[in-house]
Amino acid sequence: MEFLYDYLGFFAKTATVVVAAVIVITAISAAGAHRAMRHRRPTGHVEVQRFNDRLRDMGRAIEEASLPHALAKKRRKHEAKAEKARRKEQKKAEKQAQKQGQQEGEQDTGKDDKSRRRVFVLDFKGDIGANAVDALRLEVTAVLVAASEGDEVVVRVESAGGTVHGYGLAASQLARVRTAGHALTSIVDKVAASGGYLMAAVADRVLAAPFAVVGSIGVVAQIPNFHRLLKKHDVDVEVLTAGRHKRTLDILGENTPEGREKMQEELHDVHSLFQEYVRDWRPSLDIEAVSTGEAWYGQRALDRALVDEIATSDEYLVRACEDADVFEVSWEEPKRPIERLMGQFATAIGQAADRLLARTLGGIR
Repeated sequence: MEFLYDYLGFFAKTATVVVAAVIVITAISAAGAHRAMRHRRPTGHVEVQRFNDRLRDMGRAIEEASLPHALAKKRRKHEAKAEKARRKEQKKAEKQAQKQGQQEGEQDTGKDDKSRRRVFVLDFKGDIGANAVDALRLEVTAVLVAASEGDEVVVRVESAGGTVHGYGLAASQLARVRTAGHALTSIVDKVAASGGYLMAAVADRVLAAPFAVVGSIGVVAQIPNFHRLLKKHDVDVEVLTAGRHKRTLDILGENTPEGREKMQEELHDVHSLFQEYVRDWRPSLDIEAVSTGEAWYGQRALDRALVDEIATSDEYLVRACEDADVFEVSWEEPKRPIERLMGQFATAIGQAADRLLARTLGGIR
């Protein structure tokens, strides 16, 4: 008991420090936001990188490293001259098309080659609260504004799941791509479980790496209860509610069989919604067989039709570069040092929680 009292005292002190730190940081952030409003500082921007160029540059670096210096220099000059000529011809063709009024509005599409389709790549690295959805919704909006018929959106999903409302919103953002009539491909390199799979399942095609963890179509709620400990030390906790089921299970108060039953009923309802949503996007899936809460590795997930192909995102995008212009799209927010520090702290906490959940789902060590 002495150890328990020491622990509770330490916990109380830690909680006090954390709350005080949050209050200070919130005040600083609010002051910074007020200053930003006064100076009208930009709140963020879309950043686009052409994957084809990065792939070409990597290949050239390897080739040049294996060539004599003089020959490598000669090749660079030749390629620069060819690229300059290509851009000149392209600009001439665009001006001619604009003058003749052909393909109205095409000059604003941003395509390097009008005969080539485009692939827009988005990344979603989710935590328990699915906080990456704030950037995802803006990235999807930007892509939908620019996308045209024949273009494709690829989303690399990495998440072990989390809150229902957070991942429900994230999945809804991807559904916007399907609703707009564009092809959507989701790729799982590491893990897309629970809410992560809820997102991935929206796509026309789901790809997974050989040892990616996929599935976990289930719902869990875990709530500690300290009522008996408090009661043992004559500590009363009053829980006042208005509405029969305003509170089902409680951390400090006494839980009742009725409350447990209601909580279980709510979990079953969320599970049903999960199943229905996945089945709507993947009607050929045997939803009853895969919605046990289990997760499977890549090939096992393919056997159960949770995914459509075994491949990494690297394989898929390199192949796509053969007949498409591939662009990686991300939303970048300007951050002050204190925000970066807090972001790193939150990321570390989220990663620790995700690793714990991943171990539970996939036996990862």
